Amino acid sequence: MKLVTAQEMKEIDCLATAEYGVPGLLLMDAAAKQVADVVLQYLPEEREGRAVIFCGGGNNGGDGFGAGRWLLTCGVQARAFLVGAAPEQVSGDAAVEMQLYRQAGGSVEVLNSEDDWLVAQLAAERADVLVDALLGTGFSGELRPAARRACQLLNKSAAPVIAVDIPSGVQADDGMAASDAVRAAATVTMALPKTGLLLYPGREHAGKLFVANIGMPAKLMDAYPSRKYRITGAMVRALLPLRAANAHKGDAGRVLICAGSPGYTGAAALCGNAAVKAGAGLVSLLTPLSSREVLAVKLTEVMVHGLLERMPGVLGGGAANDVLQRSQNADVLALGPGLGVSESTQQAVRDILTRAELPVVIDADALTALQGHTDLLAQMQAPKALTPHPGEMARLTGLAVEEIDRDRINVAAKYAGEWQAVLVLKGAPTVIGCPDGTVYVNSTGSSALATGGSGDVLTGIIAALAAQGITLQEAAVCGVYLHGLAGTLACGDVGLAAGEIAAHLGEARRQALAEMSVGVYNTGLIMIK
Repeated sequence: MKLVTAQEMKEIDCLATAEYGVPGLLLMDAAAKQVADVVLQYLPEEREGRAVIFCGGGNNGGDGFGAGRWLLTCGVQARAFLVGAAPEQVSGDAAVEMQLYRQAGGSVEVLNSEDDWLVAQLAAERADVLVDALLGTGFSGELRPAARRACQLLNKSAAPVIAVDIPSGVQADDGMAASDAVRAAATVTMALPKTGLLLYPGREHAGKLFVANIGMPAKLMDAYPSRKYRITGAMVRALLPLRAANAHKGDAGRVLICAGSPGYTGAAALCGNAAVKAGAGLVSLLTPLSSREVLAVKLTEVMVHGLLERMPGVLGGGAANDVLQRSQNADVLALGPGLGVSESTQQAVRDILTRAELPVVIDADALTALQGHTDLLAQMQAPKALTPHPGEMARLTGLAVEEIDRDRINVAAKYAGEWQAVLVLKGAPTVIGCPDGTVYVNSTGSSALATGGSGDVLTGIIAALAAQGITLQEAAVCGVYLHGLAGTLACGDVGLAAGEIAAHLGEARRQALAEMSVGVYNTGLIMIK
């Protein structure tokens, strides 16, 4: 499913009218109908109850007035308040929708005096459902006084709030939220999801996300050159590698992992076990010699080999050559979890990266080895995927963690292109940047994944999938989706142990393969879970 910025959605709206002849009023009325349909779902009894709509003076308000008209025709007691504008200031298609709402029996109540606001407050307190049609995707900065006061009323009410296109006070591109931004139970966004609805804090403000088909031409939607996508089950199902009925372990992919040092053997074990559970036919682990016996006990299904050390846990001369020699019999190399950060070990990592010829998944301590040495990524001949969390990304780029989290999509896209790597920027949500400029935003997972070892499991999953014959980019897309889904299946809330993610990978894969495909253009309304 494509994602768009506010400007991109505006361009699509203009193209629909200019090149396809779709009237703007037709799009607005279809949007209003979809909002009304969601409101009906939240009423205690369908086609009954009280809905209160707070409308701004722009097109978002027009959607609200239109929804009010549709609700009146369904027998709902719909009441609309106009915020921050006089009726004569409402123009264009929004003015037409306001007039149609009046003709259907609705009245437009303008909020000017304190008495007006008291009436609105009482109406909000008695409502069964509230509709936020104040501000649209053009909002940025802080709320103006009238809009802020209306948002405060919406947030204080016990009734569920349905936001039109985007919660008022949330920025459409980056998800940043103003003080008192609306916290909706559900958001009905038009035609395509806006990137800010999938990024925090916007994702939290949006509640359940519905994508409404408002009559945009499918040809236009398909052709529009957005390179941002939300990862869906249908996408993953199309990419997942499938085994032949007569496959043997050699056909299922050979993964080589270089990880683990004394005190950090758990990271290596989690990575190795995840690679097995993600379907790799053969998994081998190379670890400093002093960690070999511990890991051999921990990992029954993984072949464990020791690497030469200068001292316990510190890779010595010849270790890089050993890794490279053994990699000749592997399909993918995963490098870094718990490997250690001594200068000798980091030099060995850099040596491996510059000479590797097979796809490499670079994580954890291998990312630390790249700090100050990201130029060698351009020297690598092998395809590579980097899997940093925001702290590791900050060390690689010199950006602040807060700066990275505020602009996850653009940061991932920029450095994926600069480093010519698949960049898996872990977090909420995980964002994948690709060398060609494509960006994927993950749709699975929860805060339960905020547990030690979760990233080590993800590295093993991506390596295993890539070893089964798909590209690193495809493996990253499938891997982050399955990783998040498995975490939810294992533990929907707090208390997840990283090893449980791997244990539920089989179930996650079966669920992804079994889900029915749903297209955004051939149905009226899609609920994004």
